[in-house]
Amino acid sequence: MPRAAAALPGTPVQIEARISKKGAALSRSGDRLAPMPQARSRFSTEQIIFAGAALVLIAGIQLPVAHYLSPKSGLGYAIGIVGGTLILAQLLYAVRKRVPSLRWLGSVPGWFQTHMMMGIIGPVCILIHCGFSLGATNSNIALFCMLTVAGSGIFGRYFYSKIHHGLYGRKATLSELQERAAELRERSTKLLMMPELANHVENEEQRLLAVAEWHPALLLFAPPTIAFRFSGACSRLRRYARAAIRVTAVRHKAVAKQSDRFERVAFDYVARRMRATREVVEFRIYEKLFSVWHVLHMPLFLMLIAAGTVHVISVHVY
Repeated sequence: MPRAAAALPGTPVQIEARISKKGAALSRSGDRLAPMPQARSRFSTEQIIFAGAALVLIAGIQLPVAHYLSPKSGLGYAIGIVGGTLILAQLLYAVRKRVPSLRWLGSVPGWFQTHMMMGIIGPVCILIHCGFSLGATNSNIALFCMLTVAGSGIFGRYFYSKIHHGLYGRKATLSELQERAAELRERSTKLLMMPELANHVENEEQRLLAVAEWHPALLLFAPPTIAFRFSGACSRLRRYARAAIRVTAVRHKAVAKQSDRFERVAFDYVARRMRATREVVEFRIYEKLFSVWHVLHMPLFLMLIAAGTVHVISVHVY
């Protein structure tokens, strides 16, 4: 049985007044903590190119491309040259990022966008070049290396988006997220009239935070675990809050009259605190995953360059 009744001192009139003030204050606090996102275009250039690449892949798998294009001559050969050039040109992003004196070539965010675009278009060109089919051993090795690097790039792009404010925006630091969570915790705890609910929320937060301390080998399983624990925690906390409000409503007529409103405020409190904690945990996890990915991606890319070079030499020499 929840013990919320003891946490509601004062006359029914005073309780009703506090309930009326509490919803507006928590709403104002939440507005400062979670500003409305700015309007943006419906589709980004990256999304359009990715969708186009997906359509080409679907069509290429269904159609007999190899019957119309030859990888050894004509248009098929030219497309292979274009694809290989785009893949090789991706190294320019790493050069621009590490050499500040090359700022005249363009901004680092601009090169990052170009890097991703080439990482989509280049592999698609190579797949068209090979007719969406396997060939000689050296060709297959180069193809599998390319697909591995392209898949790695998709994962890296996803990890990157999770630790930045937008694709090219300012990096979201862990301290920033922690300050936001701490501010919400302090403000909402003072507003809510059920201190025991705050204790329950604290316990659920600790369960979420524990996921960020998992061994690096298990981090790939952390995101779905966080989603599962977050959903379960919110359900348990809402059930507790609803039961506590019903118990209190039996003893206080003012609470009984405003029970629906009191319930909405309690649910909002639970949702805001748990979301803030989830953001902190997810940032820690995705930052670790991005660091591991960054270490592996460059060796994979260099392996692709080596395999592609061997393929080009073997085709033209032998």
